[in-house]
Amino acid sequence: MSTAAKEKKNVAKGFTPLGDRVFVTYTEELERTSGGIYVPDSAKEKPQRGIVQAVGKKVENVKVGDQVLFDKYSGSKLRIEDEECLILKEEDILGIFSN
Repeated sequence: MSTAAKEKKNVAKGFTPLGDRVFVTYTEELERTSGGIYVPDSAKEKPQRGIVQAVGKKVENVKVGDQVLFDKYSGSKLRIEDEECLILKEEDILGIFSN
């Protein structure tokens, strides 16, 4: 396992969301289009796909490690150790991708 993959797993270490909250990490989209045009931050689409790192006690439908699709403007965005993270309500998760 690569060092980057190990670091991603440790982002939520020691953190448990409360109630029906879910802690998700995600990566930013590419900063350049396939045609080579650079897209400014203000025009970028917010990512809608992430990996669940921790769940609250009232969460019933998702578990740690699930890859989920979430509502575009939901959650509280934060940055931990250069990793983009979100704390979402379970109801803001639209679905789970199957592996």
